[in-house]
Amino acid sequence: MDPSKLAKSFRVKTPKRFRLLDWDPAETAGLEKAAAQALVDERLRRLAGLQERLYAQNSWSVLIVLQGVDAAGKDSAIKRVMSGLNPQGCIVHPFKAPTGEELNHNFLWLSSKRLPPRGDIGLFNRSYYEEVLIVRVHRELLEKQKLPRRLVTDKIWNQRFDDINAFERHLTHNGTVVIKFHLRISKEEQKRRLLARLDDPTKRWKFSTNDITERKLWDDYMAAYEDMIRHTSTPESPWYVVPADKKWFARLAIACVVVDVLDQLDLQYPRLGRSALQELKRLRAALDAEEDA
Repeated sequence: MDPSKLAKSFRVKTPKRFRLLDWDPAETAGLEKAAAQALVDERLRRLAGLQERLYAQNSWSVLIVLQGVDAAGKDSAIKRVMSGLNPQGCIVHPFKAPTGEELNHNFLWLSSKRLPPRGDIGLFNRSYYEEVLIVRVHRELLEKQKLPRRLVTDKIWNQRFDDINAFERHLTHNGTVVIKFHLRISKEEQKRRLLARLDDPTKRWKFSTNDITERKLWDDYMAAYEDMIRHTSTPESPWYVVPADKKWFARLAIACVVVDVLDQLDLQYPRLGRSALQELKRLRAALDAEEDA
């Protein structure tokens, strides 16, 4: 199995013709769980080395966006895929219901404040894309955003798509690589996982009556996801649709994609100039002399 080839298979290549139904949430690329987990371990070791070079070079930053319905496996993917990274260079930000302060600003304001600095990897658990997903499905949420009424029209979703594309283009032009994942899960698998939460005392706290309410809007959410990907998968910041019915395969997919994208940056440790090398030589001599004393 070629990890780079596997990574590219998840990329949305023709956004205008994108259909969620063309992506099987139970796909495993013919792999068994044990083989996939071994490949994940290998990719994570590779990712750890790439993170070290990313941090040392201090030119690029990486923003990973995870989007998916409830129980799609976002939390477990973060826990597994990020497990081998140095926490000093990795920032995770979960997006929750907006606060009053956030509602007093534009919908990209919070995201702008949470962007990773150069040399770091940032991960958004949900993101600014909620503004064209949950807000679109629950249009009443627009009323809480204090927008001038004349701006709240049927054009607002396309306008937000344009704003997001411009935002991500700006990030790309300034050295932030945006990697976007949609964890594609079936309605049947979501039901199974929600029931498992109810049966597990350690996971019941995750369950909410809102989970049942949102399931009734499944078709609305799928339509919103499909339209979102069609309009915001760009050459600079494409979407990767990850089959997520099998959590072990979703983790492999994410690890392969992140490593493949970072490999393309040709990350290198900084090269020292002649004067810096001479200074290191002088410092080494001083240390050697100290040992001899």
